[in-house]
Amino acid sequence: MALFYDTHAHLGYRDFDSELDQIVARANDAGIVKIITIGTDLATSRKAIAIAERFPNVFAAVGWHPNDLAEAPADVRPGLRDLAAHPKVVAIGETGLDFYRQKDEATHAKQAVAFQQQMELATDLNLPCVIHTRDSFGATLAQMKPFAGKIRAVFHCFSQDVAAQQQVFDLGWLVSFTGILTFKNGQNVRDCLAAAPLDRFMLETDSPFLAPIPFRGKRCEPAYVQHTAETAAEVKKCSLDTLGEATCATAERFFDRMKRP
Repeated sequence: MALFYDTHAHLGYRDFDSELDQIVARANDAGIVKIITIGTDLATSRKAIAIAERFPNVFAAVGWHPNDLAEAPADVRPGLRDLAAHPKVVAIGETGLDFYRQKDEATHAKQAVAFQQQMELATDLNLPCVIHTRDSFGATLAQMKPFAGKIRAVFHCFSQDVAAQQQVFDLGWLVSFTGILTFKNGQNVRDCLAAAPLDRFMLETDSPFLAPIPFRGKRCEPAYVQHTAETAAEVKKCSLDTLGEATCATAERFFDRMKRP
């Protein structure tokens, strides 16, 4: 069986609370040998760490999501800095900009401040940054450019076009693909994957969202990386073993606090 990582899941969602042990076990049975669970504010970041403490193969990222800033302090760095000291924290994020749900300029400005602070923190701590961007790719990239060469960054759930992806690669950063890769209307994502070198992308679920075919519309979970990987291997015209080795090696380099067993 080819082995994979789920580099972006939200195991702290209430959907998973009553069966977290079974979800992690199903992932292991499916060959998903490491999972990164993501925080979106201080409470969910703390929960991500608590989950990572329960399972040897689960790690955490801590951050403030751009849509979860209503209760955020003016400076998000101190709280995140304390959490990031935990040995199982492997990244800052997810952070970024989201203009899809949030339309007013004041909210956009608050997002930009929190995003800037988190990139500064990632630089200070030498931790990678997990990037969220929705209807805001140009603004996200513009804010990030001063950090080129200073931080490692992955644009998670990448769904732009090949030209946008090349801009990410030109700045030294990575992309990550979800179950959208399997969707009938996901041809732009498959085009991006086809154009991406094997060492420049990772795989994720974004659980509980974006379940791949044949589970589309249902709750997603880390075990489903295998279904996304099957489509990815077809697009890349390589074996599942080759894809697994490449994407896991990329994840190990990127999330360098996460060591192979």
